[in-house]
Amino acid sequence: MTEARSKSIALPAVVDLDALDDVRDRLLDAVEAGPTIVSGAAVERVCTNALLMLVSAAETARRSSFSFAVVEASAPMLAAIERLGLEPSFAGIMKG
Repeated sequence: MTEARSKSIALPAVVDLDALDDVRDRLLDAVEAGPTIVSGAAVERVCTNALLMLVSAAETARRSSFSFAVVEASAPMLAAIERLGLEPSFAGIMKG
């Protein structure tokens, strides 16, 4: 049996309400296809809804038995996760 190839998504510098539709569409395509890796390296500003959408995408991937990871989260992204008290939700999906 061949393992599904991971899809990679790089979040934009500003993940605000204007960017959510595009990010959501890319996340949906990725988590429906297989394992997903989301890079937060470029994130300078992120809205609460975007972080909650990542948690939701991780749950969708889990239900489909696919892996989901957020890698290279920037300092502003990590600060937003901490400020909102979302560390427990991201604990299982943050890598590196």
